Amino acid sequence: MEGSKEKIILNIGGVKYETYRSTLQTFPGTKLCSLTEPDAPSIYDYDPTTKEFFFDRSAEVFSYVLNYYRTKHFHCPVNTCRSVLEEELAFWEIQETQLSSCCWLKLNNEEVQPEEFNIWDENEQIDDECLIVQTERSSSNWRTRWQPKIWSIFEKPFSSFSAKCLAFVSLLFIVGIVIIFCEETKAQFEFFTANFTSVGSSEVSHDNHEPFYHQAAYLLHLELFCVLWFTFEFSVRFCFCPDKKLFFQNPLNVVDFLSLFPVYIELFVAQKIQRMPSLGLWLGFVRIVYLLKLLKISKLIETPVILRVLCYTLKSILREICILLMILAFETLFFGSLFFYGELLGIHPPFTGELHFTDILVCFWWALITLTTVGYGDIVPVTTAGQVMAALAAVFGMLTMIIPIPIFLVKFKSYYDVAIFKQKVKRSKKH
Repeated sequence: MEGSKEKIILNIGGVKYETYRSTLQTFPGTKLCSLTEPDAPSIYDYDPTTKEFFFDRSAEVFSYVLNYYRTKHFHCPVNTCRSVLEEELAFWEIQETQLSSCCWLKLNNEEVQPEEFNIWDENEQIDDECLIVQTERSSSNWRTRWQPKIWSIFEKPFSSFSAKCLAFVSLLFIVGIVIIFCEETKAQFEFFTANFTSVGSSEVSHDNHEPFYHQAAYLLHLELFCVLWFTFEFSVRFCFCPDKKLFFQNPLNVVDFLSLFPVYIELFVAQKIQRMPSLGLWLGFVRIVYLLKLLKISKLIETPVILRVLCYTLKSILREICILLMILAFETLFFGSLFFYGELLGIHPPFTGELHFTDILVCFWWALITLTTVGYGDIVPVTTAGQVMAALAAVFGMLTMIIPIPIFLVKFKSYYDVAIFKQKVKRSKKH
């Protein structure tokens, strides 16, 4: 007790600081903590007369360093140069990640609200909420004992070797069903184009061509095999999920659920598909959800920071995006109308050309394509007035697209810097 109350005097750049030995021992492994060791006077500049340690360093920054040892919350001076602060922290063997979020934002001139700074911590905690809920339960049945283990195996690919193997098998099935989907589209395309183009009407000829599901029956069986695996995987994950509400709030889980239906529906309505082949085409359209299952690969790479930052950036500028869409809609209506009447009023007899539009709705389509600088070329102006309107639409469209880009880049950089800093903090806490 007496040793903890022993005082140590520090002379930092001519300014004397007096503190307790126990205060300097708050963070072991740092330079200030080493001053409490018995051999410290022989290692550092120590004056036995005044009984003080001397360091020729910045006294202003050191006052915040010493306060960090007292309160365990590190703040920095308002007008401190970042390089100077980093140099001082390196000398006192303190990591920059210990800096409080408020001061980090000021030091980096980030226009991010303090409550937004902690969004990354909240996002990282969401994945563990289910396990936390389960751990707090006092039931001792077999489901409770095995639930966290099975949930980790199916939801956290890097939690164990068995989880990695399961994730690899699941990835093979996802890639396999995507390949099957692509092969099925070939049969669908050949069947429908052959029938509709050869007959010349919307009636499908059943005499010359068999339905595509007969031609590619083996693909349907392979697809059924993959879907049975997905059914098993989804059922286990749903059964052992502690929080069903959080489970269905995940878009990937919704995609997994929807991807189970196309094959089963096709098996149950096989007779109807023989009479109505277009029904099979609609079921093929629903199979697009198979492609969305590829997003689950992000779990295997632990969701890169850039993807999480991109999602949050889009959410933060949602208001600006809505305003941009309103402006684009107005410009589409305005320039589409100008193009319509400009082309009509610009015609002078004798006119031997051909107008590329039939009504103003087609002109709206042309305006949207021109404003977004895509320019398919399916509709082009043939009169001088129409060409002037088209040039104005192209210029305004380019300005409309360019203006929001700096806003997005500034927001993205701010959130990216915050995310990187939070990752550094997380790593430092682990070590």
